[in-house]
Amino acid sequence: MTTLLLVGCGKMGGALLRGWREARAADRFEVVEPAGGEGFHREADALPKDLAPDVVVLAVKPQTMETALPPYRRFARPGTVFLSIAAGKTLRYFARRLGEETAIVRAMPNTPAAVGRGITVACANQHTTPAQRALCDRLLAAVGEVAWVEDESLIDPVTAVSGGGPAYVFLLIEVLAKAGVAAGLPEELAMRLARSTVSGAGELARLSPEPASRLRENVTSPNGTTFEALKILMGEKGIEPLFVEAIAAATRRSRELAE
Repeated sequence: MTTLLLVGCGKMGGALLRGWREARAADRFEVVEPAGGEGFHREADALPKDLAPDVVVLAVKPQTMETALPPYRRFARPGTVFLSIAAGKTLRYFARRLGEETAIVRAMPNTPAAVGRGITVACANQHTTPAQRALCDRLLAAVGEVAWVEDESLIDPVTAVSGGGPAYVFLLIEVLAKAGVAAGLPEELAMRLARSTVSGAGELARLSPEPASRLRENVTSPNGTTFEALKILMGEKGIEPLFVEAIAAATRRSRELAE
């Protein structure tokens, strides 16, 4: 039997838990969430004294990790792997607080995990056994795609691109709808068009073997309406330099959180 201890059940932790339960990714779930919840423990002291989890998932905010982590030091043993989804907190950070021999996996999922369509990039330390890595992979795969990297420094730009990516897409829906309203559309219709267009285009990108650039070209007739819009969006002051700047800022912040 696989026992999973989830520490923190906010938006991301809750999304993962729902996915894991639906996929029956573990046999037993124990959850610590200070805000409470059905079947949840409000603090670590309320956990069963004989609990020996196979994996401890750390899903608390990075800003509160320093105070949240100490009660779980007792689970640092050869049979347990710690799986962190806290932005910016490094493998070294956890090794210093949990013990140098502790098996640790650092991962960055994203919120589409709530509907089984997330993507997670993970990195394991040298004390993580193949079986523990496989367990973490199975958990993460239960809520979407999984990729592994050996270079931990890549987790910072991963956090910027896919960790925050859903927020950028939701912003696109917002501004696309507002632009539609500015062009004369009723607000409700503009939002419906924006939501359906973004979600539909995302599904097309997922299913199509063609690169995104070709899919864009397929929608763009020479000198047509989309062509005119793209001249602005792809211009010198368009979205590419803004995204480069935004991703760089998020990457810097991820690294700052490690300090």
